[in-house]
Amino acid sequence: MHALFRQLRPAMLMVAVFTAMTGVAYPLLVTAVSQLAFSDHANGSLIERGGEVVGSRLIGQPFTSPEYLHPRPSAAGDGYDPSSSGASNLAPTSPELLAAVDDRAVAYRRENGLAVDAEVPVDAVTASGSGLDPHISIANARLQAARVAAARGLDVDVVLGVIDDHTDQRAFGLLGEPGVNVLVTNLALDDLSD
Repeated sequence: MHALFRQLRPAMLMVAVFTAMTGVAYPLLVTAVSQLAFSDHANGSLIERGGEVVGSRLIGQPFTSPEYLHPRPSAAGDGYDPSSSGASNLAPTSPELLAAVDDRAVAYRRENGLAVDAEVPVDAVTASGSGLDPHISIANARLQAARVAAARGLDVDVVLGVIDDHTDQRAFGLLGEPGVNVLVTNLALDDLSD
């Protein structure tokens, strides 16, 4: 029995040491560094208006009113549910996906006053991998500009200017595609109306 305890003692000590290092010390260190160096990002890139959090730059949310840019469709839960983030997992040849894309394209053309055969940006009719993408393509945003301008009583060029001012460029100049953050742009459009 004494030999068994002699062998278990170092193993239990190593479990305790590594638990303290990787389960306590490392997370505390990473949290401290992120709070000091990247506080806004570490806290979720939250956007406040009037002392109240209205959203995050990193998580898409639904907008359906005509005076707002609309985000890309969401497959997260019942839509834009951060606790159920994920894609639809439908194959590109899935009849269900193809029917949904066709329905979304018809609805997009109708709500934006486009011709029945007008090309629709792919991000306007397909959900992102997370279902919570906060960005839409520049083409998608620009196609929605006329509807937003009409609903707000603004000149289309004003809305296009806001879209251009709130277009995020590629990360480090080469990663990803430029995109328009829907929440940030919609808040800027609201600021024009105030």
